[in-house]
Amino acid sequence: MPIDVLLGLQWGDEGKGKIVDYLANNYDIIARFQGGPNAGHTIVIGDQKHVLHTIPSGVFRSEVINVIGNGVVIDPIVLARELNELQALGVDTSNIYIARKAHLILPTHRYLDAASEASKGKQKIGSTLRGIGPTYMDKTGRNGLRIGDLEHPNFKSKYTSLKEKHLQLGKIYADVDFDFEAEEKQWFDCLEKVKELKFIDNSYFINNALKEGKTILAEGAQGSMLDIDYGTYPFVTSSNTLTAGVCVGLGVSPKTIGKIFGITKSYCTRVGSGPFPTELDNEVGEELRKIGNEFGATTGRPRRTGWIDLPQLKYTIMLNGVDHLCITKMDCLNTFENIEMATHYNYDGNRTQELPYDLASDKLKPEYQSIPGWNEDICSIKDYASLPVKVKDYVQFLEDYLEVKVTMLSTGPERDSLIIKD
Repeated sequence: MPIDVLLGLQWGDEGKGKIVDYLANNYDIIARFQGGPNAGHTIVIGDQKHVLHTIPSGVFRSEVINVIGNGVVIDPIVLARELNELQALGVDTSNIYIARKAHLILPTHRYLDAASEASKGKQKIGSTLRGIGPTYMDKTGRNGLRIGDLEHPNFKSKYTSLKEKHLQLGKIYADVDFDFEAEEKQWFDCLEKVKELKFIDNSYFINNALKEGKTILAEGAQGSMLDIDYGTYPFVTSSNTLTAGVCVGLGVSPKTIGKIFGITKSYCTRVGSGPFPTELDNEVGEELRKIGNEFGATTGRPRRTGWIDLPQLKYTIMLNGVDHLCITKMDCLNTFENIEMATHYNYDGNRTQELPYDLASDKLKPEYQSIPGWNEDICSIKDYASLPVKVKDYVQFLEDYLEVKVTMLSTGPERDSLIIKD
């Protein structure tokens, strides 16, 4: 059986958690393959809202195994908090496995993240200050601590050595408000909670599951435009958020990849700094923010909003090999008389559908095409055939432009607010 993949096609916050939760019943294993607690996957079940930062979004399906892969970086404080909250709700957490080769976020990683970001002044990249970047730097610098190190008797000495190195490095920055002693104590307390999970040799576990005919869905975090190589560098995350990241994040061959689900909003959002060609810094943008409740699930920061950017979307569909496109927040367009879609860029006098090297360039201006809105509430509609003609026209326009089939439309945050399109 191949590994199917689900990931975001914009700058994150596309609604991946809800779609994973919906699809989870079709899979034996849901596996996170990259990122860290800078992710916030929101799932609404009944009148309860759940935000997962590290644990895969299949955890609310009792028969599903949830794997935190080796490409993920883990903050024991965040993970322990999630486990406690789930257990308080009566959710069985014995089906959560964690890769021994996944790297640990230390308190000093978060300290360095905060100090480094503060030192940049107006040049901030919009870090979530979760220690993600410094942890991946230690990973590539071959200094990091991993989950498997917790099983070794010399873990404490390894930790102390890395901590001292970080504290020396931190002397190049000005002081920031960070209670290291309290953070360190909490970190070690939370490690005990993490040790309750089953540690696995991830690549063998996943590949053996494939041999046994198990169905697996790889769950991405953040979004494709935040990929360290192909996103809006340097305003990106520190991992590979694309389909290609599944192979290194779970330890599998490219030949194992099956269906690829790409998630996009019906408009665009972005949290933090960085280029955003279709951003609406006006009343329309504020209306989208209000209707869509656009505030970061992890940080609480207000998201920047804008019309959908089709050249950007076509770029990430190409990079990921998407064959199933899922559009979320369709209901947020219910009240717009006209819907704008960026179809081209004008870059230094040249009209193109290709993304330039530098999306932040003053030479780049998006060109829009307007289509009529549907001006009616579609939230109660459960089948595609019953949707207004103008909604279908919107979907057809996207399919023609992007050259990929739309297979799901989300019309609200709830689990059952989803229309499946054949």
